[in-house]
Amino acid sequence: MLRCGQMMLAQALICRHLGRDWLWEKDRKQPDEYHRILRCFLDRKDGCYSIHQMAQMGVGEGKSIGEWFGPNTVAQVLKKLALFDEWNSLAVYVSMDNTVVIEDIKKMCWSPSQNCSGAHCSSLLHKGGLGRNQSPAEFCCSWKPLLLIVPLRLGINHINPVYVDAFKECFKMPQSLGALGGKPNNAYYFIGFLGDELIYLDPHTTQLFVDSEGNGVVDDHSFHCQQAPHRMKILNLDPSVALGFFCKEEKDFDNWCSLVQKEIHKQQSLRMFELVQKHPPHWPPFVPPTKPEVTTTGAELIESMDKLFELEEEFEILSV
Repeated sequence: MLRCGQMMLAQALICRHLGRDWLWEKDRKQPDEYHRILRCFLDRKDGCYSIHQMAQMGVGEGKSIGEWFGPNTVAQVLKKLALFDEWNSLAVYVSMDNTVVIEDIKKMCWSPSQNCSGAHCSSLLHKGGLGRNQSPAEFCCSWKPLLLIVPLRLGINHINPVYVDAFKECFKMPQSLGALGGKPNNAYYFIGFLGDELIYLDPHTTQLFVDSEGNGVVDDHSFHCQQAPHRMKILNLDPSVALGFFCKEEKDFDNWCSLVQKEIHKQQSLRMFELVQKHPPHWPPFVPPTKPEVTTTGAELIESMDKLFELEEEFEILSV
C-alpha cells in the first residue's frame, strides 16, 4: 500500500507541475520539474516521499516497520510528510468519519504569503472582513493546491453493491486521482473502470535500485508501466478504499463539490460520504496542520532513521 500511496501522490505532483494532459514518452527529454518529482520518490533516506520516510512515519500511526498499511494509514502518512515538502507546497486533507467539510478545506488552502501578516490575513478570511465581491486572492493569500483523500469503508467483508455506481462516478471527475485499495494481502492503485471491471496498476514488481545521476536526471524507465494495466471485477474489491482528488485552484474544488452533489448524492439514500459546508459543532475545532518548528529537513527529522539502518541484523526478510 505504501507504493500505491506514492503512485497517487506522484500523479498529484504531475498535475501540479506538468498539467493533467502531460504524457510520458520513452527516451524523450523531460522538463526539470519532472526529474525533481522523481527525486522525491527515490529509495533513499533523504527522499521526502521515499519508502523509508513513509514506513518510519507510519510508526507514529501505530504501524511497525514492515507491517501492513491500510488506505487510511497511507493517507495520514502522506498528510504528515507533505508538511516538510516546501517545493510542492500541497495542502493534504484527509476526511474524517466519511465527511468532507468545505469550510475546513478552504481554511487550510488559503494560506498567507511570505509578505503577508498572518494575523491580518486570518482576520480577513475568518471574521468576515472580505466584501461580497472580493476574494482572498485580492489581498495577500494564495490557494495551496489541494490533495483531497477520502478514506471509506464500503461494506463489512465485501463491497456493498449499492455503492458501485457512485464509486465509478468518482473516476469520471476531472479532479480524480483514482483510488487506493485492493483485496486481502494485495494493494492496488485503481485508475479507472470499464463496465463492471476496475482498471488498476500493480506495484508488486521487483525493480533494480535507481538513483539520480550527477546532473539530477533520473533513469525513469522503471517508474512507468511497460505493459497494459490489469483489471478486476469491482465486487471483488476489498471494502476499505481511499479516493483521491487533486484541485490545483479553488475553482477546481468548487467544481468538485458541485459534481459530488450532482452525481454522487443524486437519488441515493445510502451515501458513500457526506459533503457539508460547516464544521460539525460536536467535532473538535479544526486547526490547519503546520510544519513543526525544527531546524532540519524532513528526512533528518526522523531521529531513529540512522539507527534503523546501522545493523543488518535489525532487518527481517519477509517471505511473500
